[in-house]
Amino acid sequence: MTTVILCPFNVVNFPEGGGHFWVYMQYALGLRQLGCDVYWLEQVRGSGDENADEKRWAAFRSRMEQFGLGEKLILYRATGQGVAADSPRGYIGLTRPEAEAIFEGADLLLNFHYAIAPALLARFRRTALMDIDPGLLQFWISRGQLRVPRHDLYFTTGETVGTPAALFPDCGWNWIRIRPPVCLQQWPFSLVRRAEAFTTVSNWDADDWIVDDETSYENTKRVAFLEYADLPRHTAQPLELALFLRTEKDAEEQHQLEQRGWRIRRSADVARTPEAYQAYIRGSRGEFSCVKQSCIRFQNAWISDRTLCYLASGKPVVVQNTGPSSFLPDGEGMFRFSTLQEAAKALETINQDYEKHCRAARRIAETCFDAKQIAGKILSDALCESRRRLSGSPLSVSR
Repeated sequence: MTTVILCPFNVVNFPEGGGHFWVYMQYALGLRQLGCDVYWLEQVRGSGDENADEKRWAAFRSRMEQFGLGEKLILYRATGQGVAADSPRGYIGLTRPEAEAIFEGADLLLNFHYAIAPALLARFRRTALMDIDPGLLQFWISRGQLRVPRHDLYFTTGETVGTPAALFPDCGWNWIRIRPPVCLQQWPFSLVRRAEAFTTVSNWDADDWIVDDETSYENTKRVAFLEYADLPRHTAQPLELALFLRTEKDAEEQHQLEQRGWRIRRSADVARTPEAYQAYIRGSRGEFSCVKQSCIRFQNAWISDRTLCYLASGKPVVVQNTGPSSFLPDGEGMFRFSTLQEAAKALETINQDYEKHCRAARRIAETCFDAKQIAGKILSDALCESRRRLSGSPLSVSR
């Protein structure tokens, strides 16, 4: 049996992020569908309150048990600061020899933690970086704003990364392009004809800027949605945003959006757990969403992991165009807009034959984003070549 260790980032310490949890779980489930033995390796940060920390870690383990991964969880505390902040100084519920024996026996580390400590990375016989921020990751690396240790392979969910079409550097690495996954079994088709609102779940504001010698701009969903603030005045379709709001300024802008016809909810009320996030999407009519400015400027043909959950659930999506794509459809089940008028027209078109677009949305997920198929490509690219070199003959993915 092939053993794969996933190394996600900031899931345990973000317990209210139901959608964030699903980003990584889609990969884990796809690998398990192929028969892989999957472990979840993650750095945790203490709060200074040991009792509170123990309760949080126990709650996360309980959550993982629902997916059959409760006994496959490897949490570690960090030492130091900065680049070395994730060097393990101890494991929760495991001894160091027990944890390191698992590392040494693993076939692959699939790493989403860009700043993983090189010493930890060196414990694995085969390592693959997974880029889920295409364009941004390459920008950060090329500007020296992020140091990523060397891996054996480099996967990306960006369609243009490492191609002549890219508007950003490849950092000198050979990028293997894959599509982001959604587990079709965990996200079944759900036709709810009476559903009213097109929705999305998003952080609203953050200290997120793109800065270098040539450019500087705010890279937040706040900026993106404010450009389409008048959309409710151009459509009869109810629109709802479930937002992570924190400041008085956020509250003021919430009031302004509501005056323009948006429904605003707190993301913590509808997406605090993976189950609540799933229920919110299944109860939606579809998704309307904008993207950060970096996606527009980089033209990376990016699609959100959240949008895949809508598609798999049979919810049509109206999402901002992030550049030419060789496979993303536009016009049935999925609509990619570049102007307010295009967005309003897409909503009208969907509602003219809602069930047709619901079924088309599900087909897109099945055809393009099946987690099992995508996991198969990851394993084939990551492991088959190295195994052929070791054995001198072709081998299957599982052993």
